[in-house]
Amino acid sequence: MSAQHLTFAVGDIHGCLAELQALLSQIEAYAPEGRVVFLGDMIDRGPDSRGVIELIMAGPQKQGWSWLALKGNHEEMLLGARSGESDVDWWLLNGGKETLASYDHTIPAAHLKWLMQLPSIIVEPFRIFVHAGVDETIPLERQGEEIFLWIRRPDNYSGDYWGKHLCHGHTPSRKNPSTVGNRTNVDSAAVFGGSLSCAIFDDDIPGGPIGFLRA
Repeated sequence: MSAQHLTFAVGDIHGCLAELQALLSQIEAYAPEGRVVFLGDMIDRGPDSRGVIELIMAGPQKQGWSWLALKGNHEEMLLGARSGESDVDWWLLNGGKETLASYDHTIPAAHLKWLMQLPSIIVEPFRIFVHAGVDETIPLERQGEEIFLWIRRPDNYSGDYWGKHLCHGHTPSRKNPSTVGNRTNVDSAAVFGGSLSCAIFDDDIPGGPIGFLRA
């Protein structure tokens, strides 16, 4: 197995910078190279959303690594509050106050632009990476961020997902990371006293994760 074909899918960080740094150290110790996919909800609730965003925006510091971040519903709430498309108080009550505090109440334009440009889904031959999930009863091309960033399914639920394995966050539980059928949830409730975790996938082999890491 070549290390360059590994993907590490990281669950909801929510401003937990120390846990993120610890998990990235574990990831880099696990393999000499690979890809890290951040599944969204990098901000809100936790103590250092700014530090998390700055670290991820800076990109990997070691050769052979690539990082890709997806948008979560909390990034969408921030952007909606800034643009006037959604209620500011709704965002603030759902962790936005902590995010603003970490930025000393002024979020740099470069950070907002970066957040706006985040993709909401990655579809690959063997896998789908997305923040919240997909609805396998609707053709994928007819779905959008209202599903990709917000859908929730019961813990024991799995769909067919067009023959692919679905990896997501969004629905927190200290029992995660866990795999049920064709679906893996890596939101292990880091900001609620759980751990920050990632699922490890071999990009050349279909199916679920070959392992997990927790910090």
